Amino acid sequence: MALVVQKYGGSSVGTVERIQAVAQRVKRTVDAGHRVVVVVSAMGKTTDGLVKLANEISSSPNRREMDMLLSTGEQVTIALLSMALQELGQPAISLTGAQVGIVTEAEHTRARILRIETDRLNCHLQEGKVVVVAGFQGISSSDQLEITTLGRGGSDTSAVALAAALKADYCEIYTDVPGILTTDPRIVPEAQLMPEITSDEMLELASLGAKVLHPRAVEIARNFGVPLVVRSSWTDEPGTWVRSPVPTPRSLEGLELTRAVDAVEFDPDQAKVSLLRVPDRPGVAARLFGEIASQDLNVDLIIQSIHEGNTNDIAFTVVKASSKQAEAVASAIIPALCGGTTPTDAEVMVEQNIAKVAIAGAGMIGRPGVAAQMFSTLAAAGVNIQMISTSEVKVSCVVDADACDRALAALCEAFEVNTSPVQQGVGGETANLDTPVLDPKLHPPAQPPVRGVALDLKQARLAIRQIPDRPGMAAKVFQLLANRNISVDMIIQSQRCRVVQGLATRDIAFTVAQMDAEMARQVLEQAAAELGCGEIVVDTAIAKVSIVGSGMVDHPGVAAQMFAALAQHQINIQMIATSEIKVSCVVAEADGARALQVVHAAFDLAGTEKIQVPA
Repeated sequence: MALVVQKYGGSSVGTVERIQAVAQRVKRTVDAGHRVVVVVSAMGKTTDGLVKLANEISSSPNRREMDMLLSTGEQVTIALLSMALQELGQPAISLTGAQVGIVTEAEHTRARILRIETDRLNCHLQEGKVVVVAGFQGISSSDQLEITTLGRGGSDTSAVALAAALKADYCEIYTDVPGILTTDPRIVPEAQLMPEITSDEMLELASLGAKVLHPRAVEIARNFGVPLVVRSSWTDEPGTWVRSPVPTPRSLEGLELTRAVDAVEFDPDQAKVSLLRVPDRPGVAARLFGEIASQDLNVDLIIQSIHEGNTNDIAFTVVKASSKQAEAVASAIIPALCGGTTPTDAEVMVEQNIAKVAIAGAGMIGRPGVAAQMFSTLAAAGVNIQMISTSEVKVSCVVDADACDRALAALCEAFEVNTSPVQQGVGGETANLDTPVLDPKLHPPAQPPVRGVALDLKQARLAIRQIPDRPGMAAKVFQLLANRNISVDMIIQSQRCRVVQGLATRDIAFTVAQMDAEMARQVLEQAAAELGCGEIVVDTAIAKVSIVGSGMVDHPGVAAQMFAALAQHQINIQMIATSEIKVSCVVAEADGARALQVVHAAFDLAGTEKIQVPA
């Protein structure tokens, strides 16, 4: 007999009829011999209606009172679902977050779970009852017993946290799509269902705007080894399994306050190739990396930064043994990139004396201070950063090879982790010796290069012009933003170095959520004199399209294929950033949906049936 946690979102319980249908599904699960805990969201758009009511009263409602208000939505659902189960003859009891023992930080509207006291819940399960729990909420550990809410994705988070605390056999997330799809079916109706996906791939997709699962829920599942399955509320299709490696045993105390970083990685066998002042037009990146791929050269990091005028810089890293060949390819292709002639200011630079250091961990998501702490740590150790590339679960920096050991020691101490020499892990990714290896039966090494494509239309790009090129500048910038709780996504540091009044400077560009763009601009402009930088440029009319797949490590040319698809449709790439399992491109907002469609088609991800998303 399995212990199963099921979560139903707002659309699944949006009407009385839907609640009754959920009760029937839960009853079938019990009749199959399983014990069941059900976590539910508020009905339909109830939470939106409550927020609207609050805004009619106050333009800036008190956060405590908002928690008191919003927590009532789930309480309606749990009572109705319990009644529906009882009508079917199934014993059931409804419990609020406080009653079930979900203890959180005393942080209203965005609390993290500290622990779950499961005694009461286990008693009800032993009595044969279905326990129906209000998602999205908990109670603070203080003597005041304050009602708290968990913020966006809180019901997913509640469900997976309960599954971890109860050591459930698996957690089912029921939604309005048949599982996790290769892309957004509202933009690409031919999106294909994935039967399974790794938690690392899901973390990237979830953070890129795939709304089926919230990253916090995936992070908990990954940290505690909770098997997850995403299924449709309307069918009996098998859905998509989210598989995690067997985790290192960890305490459930401080459940959501786990270490943000669980590995420090390094690779001294790197060389950097930079193309400076190449034309800023569609097809440049496609032509360059297509030629690189045709020479069977494996590229690691790729960054493309932004500049004034009509030129751009592209930099990438390869293993040192390939640097001469990569330099020859880049030098030979410059005339073609520049329309048949080599402009006097275009050039190729190669640096052999570099190394890559990186921090990795699912706990970075939603914690804006982690990257800033990495940059501050490197600055304090006197290590200058030459390149930065970020993903949701990793921040990588290129530094001088001579500084690699110093950087490594400082990062291990700062994040309290041990590291090991670089080795090839599953799928060829950089791995830590202590990192658990995925079961090869569940995760065969031959993976398709790209599993999913995501589009984010809710980002803005900020560029800081002419910031001094010395240790500590990136740390200052991103600590300022972290202090205002502004999360940064892509970070690109230009390769072109300019001398302004005798001082070497570079540009730094990064993306943030659109709603944070104005605050970020104000914070940086107020600090411009202290930073010694030039103007702050903001662009809200951007879109980010990304490909994700753990198999791309074993397939040279994946990035080139993405760039070629965009170029073929005259979509200009404004920024590029990569990690081991993701490539992201910033394009104009007007090109966003088309970019998603052409990239999805380029990797042949379409299915034979169109996915219909219920209203």
